[in-house]
Amino acid sequence: MASVEMGDGGRNHDVELVVSDATALTVAEEITPLLTQGEKPKINIFSVSYPRRRPREQVIRVPETEVSVFTQFILWTWSGSKYSGLLCMALSSTIYFVMEVLSDIFLVPSIPLFETVFTRCTIILILSFLWLRRTGQPLFGPTHVRNLLVSRAIMGYLSLLSFIYSIQSLPLSQAILLNFTTPIMASIAARIVLQEKLKIADIGELPIQSQEITALLFLIHLSGLACSFFGVLFIFRSILTTQGRLTETGERSNRYVVRGSHPIYAILFGLFSSVTGGISYCFVRAGAKASDQPVITVFSFGLLASPAAAICTFAFQDFLLPDLYSFLLTSVLGVLAFFAEVLLARGLQLEKTSKVANIQYIEAFLSQIWGIGLSRILPSFGRLVGCFLILVSVCCTAYFGPEKEME
Repeated sequence: MASVEMGDGGRNHDVELVVSDATALTVAEEITPLLTQGEKPKINIFSVSYPRRRPREQVIRVPETEVSVFTQFILWTWSGSKYSGLLCMALSSTIYFVMEVLSDIFLVPSIPLFETVFTRCTIILILSFLWLRRTGQPLFGPTHVRNLLVSRAIMGYLSLLSFIYSIQSLPLSQAILLNFTTPIMASIAARIVLQEKLKIADIGELPIQSQEITALLFLIHLSGLACSFFGVLFIFRSILTTQGRLTETGERSNRYVVRGSHPIYAILFGLFSSVTGGISYCFVRAGAKASDQPVITVFSFGLLASPAAAICTFAFQDFLLPDLYSFLLTSVLGVLAFFAEVLLARGLQLEKTSKVANIQYIEAFLSQIWGIGLSRILPSFGRLVGCFLILVSVCCTAYFGPEKEME
């Protein structure tokens, strides 16, 4: 080991040189294996950063994959896009179809009709109350909307009572057929009550008066509704003729309760149910747009319908305590009815009544397709023609319907 001596009064100072040599050797010994290890894998900045970022990317992407396609579709449908109004009404009709399927598959003991209505309206009232509380919305809406909400509740319950009377006094298929006139009545009522005007984006380029164009478009939409209704007539034609023959021979028909009233009164009550239901749609649209919250219209209906149905249950029928199975099925149907009513109100809020009303005929179309698919219904010519008319009419409404309002 070399050293450098410096004389200062006969003393040698080599401490600093010795320490420096030892340190240099130690550092050299520590650096040498690092360099030899680094030459073998040839690690660079890209190879080092890649395995570290990969777990982070996986952690960040996991929450995105947790949102299912169904949830994204529901959020997009509710958001108010171009097709949201039509899609909300289509989902509402689909939920009603699912309720029909569940009622057909899971048969329950006979429950009084008013008791079923009371249970369903109570569930709708409770769920709408929880929805409004969770979102921080006022239960009774703004002051200027309360008259609309009261009118909506009254018209909705009158329509419900009339429909109940018609299905108790008429064969079920006839009562349902009369109920399918509600979209037509709603379109006419929207023209009168809400003064709805159907417009085309490039209407100013046509050398025709605006009133004539509006009337023409109104007739076109009525033609679409009429096409769907004729499809329903084709579907129920064989049932109506069969029921007429069964009644003439004295055999049993599908009535809930046989009453001694004249059939013409039951038919008038069925038509009255359609008219009041159509007017109720107009108040739903007006109330939902004015309050910017469609659930308020559902809550107002449940607030009136639930106690009124309870009174009718104890006044006109004997209360029957359901078993657990019947209660669970009725509760599930009540929850589905709540979501169907909310989607219906949202669809009326986003789109004009005369446009979305035609989408309700999807329920009849899906019901027939379900029956034919399970071989419960024979695919007769009349049924196929009826399904085709409904499908064409609904597709035309979906293609020409979603237009932005020019206000």
